[in-house]
Amino acid sequence: MPPTLNEIANRPPNDLPIYRLLTGPDDATFCQRVSEMLELGYAVYGSPALTFDGARVIAAQAVIWKGGVSG
Repeated sequence: MPPTLNEIANRPPNDLPIYRLLTGPDDATFCQRVSEMLELGYAVYGSPALTFDGARVIAAQAVIWKGGVSG
């Protein structure tokens, strides 16, 4: 059965997945990527994780699709 209009409207934009794990150096660019996901309608999922690769701190943050809830 094809998806309903409500189901289509509740999907992430641009064929993005419902769950994403963002990773990268813990810098302004990483924070901007997380912020962009929040602006699209994702929500943070769990706590961020940090590790050190011998040269820099690497961050990870999971986000899940919340359907573009605003407010």
